[in-house]
Amino acid sequence: MGPPAGRALRLLLPLLGALGALGARAEAPQAGARPHALRFRLMGATEPELGLPLLRAAGFVDEQLFVSYDHERRRAEPRAPWLRAAGPLWLQLSQSLKGWDHMFTLDFWTIMDNRNHSAGAHTLQVALGCEVSADNSTRGFWAYGYDGEDHLEFRPETLSWRAAPGAWATKMEWEGSPVRARQNRAYLERLCPEQLGRLLELGAGALDRRVPPSVRVTHHVASAATTLRCQALSFYPPSITLRWLRDRRPLDAEPAELLPNGDGTYQAWAALAVPPGEEQGYACQVQHPGLEQPLTATWEPPVSGALVSGIISGTLTGVVLIFVAGASFRFLRRRRASRGTLGSYVLADLE
Repeated sequence: MGPPAGRALRLLLPLLGALGALGARAEAPQAGARPHALRFRLMGATEPELGLPLLRAAGFVDEQLFVSYDHERRRAEPRAPWLRAAGPLWLQLSQSLKGWDHMFTLDFWTIMDNRNHSAGAHTLQVALGCEVSADNSTRGFWAYGYDGEDHLEFRPETLSWRAAPGAWATKMEWEGSPVRARQNRAYLERLCPEQLGRLLELGAGALDRRVPPSVRVTHHVASAATTLRCQALSFYPPSITLRWLRDRRPLDAEPAELLPNGDGTYQAWAALAVPPGEEQGYACQVQHPGLEQPLTATWEPPVSGALVSGIISGTLTGVVLIFVAGASFRFLRRRRASRGTLGSYVLADLE
């Protein structure tokens, strides 16, 4: 790292620790609570044609998006209503994301230079944050991915980096800066858990809500292949399990895909190829914190056109018969009534 980069790094290191300056007054999650996590994900690209800005960052509490940051506007945006009450905490978050923006750019240049990638399209991803378990123990993580592959992972216990084969030059350069390593560890082991505790206080209720999924199984036929698709829609939290059963026995299948809906809920699906004509032997079992017990769904074949026509025809015939019977009944009642009236009179004999 040259002198200009070194000076920039020294200026940016204080910003790296700004995230928890206010959070030091907040309590970490208490023992006995369910596990919680605070995660920040950063992604950038060297070529605008890839559809990415130089940097885009997002922060998540228990997988719920609460803040985003865009390099082009150089500002953070709140993504959760409960964050409006953050007060000075919001300023700390904004300053930290701006600091990570500069750090991300510097690290991107360093990695590309050490890989001799002076041109071309490349991507960098960073995942950092902490998890607090139910017994109040914490685990921090700070990892880099380059061009879609694992590249570097920070190890707080040894103040070192675990490196992929192409990342050794960057590993040696970063480990030559003990100040950076100590700042990383301070954030992961102290500041991040404190910040998480404060965010959990602000998001109490919203983060603990349980929205059960609606589940359905659909049927798809393409050429000679038949596929059943299990869909779980509009649920929260995102932790969910979709499992395929055949004759009530679990099958080994591809894991479910999970996506956010944009309204704070999630959707998931899992597909399974089945032999044509045997669809009724398969079922999808869904487990979610919002469900009191696992939910099982199967594919229901649609009613055939001939059967529908028969049902409609039979229904119409029945309606006509009921109408005719009703009309006949009313006619007979009127006729009997007329006879009864005539019977009450006595015709006089004509002389």
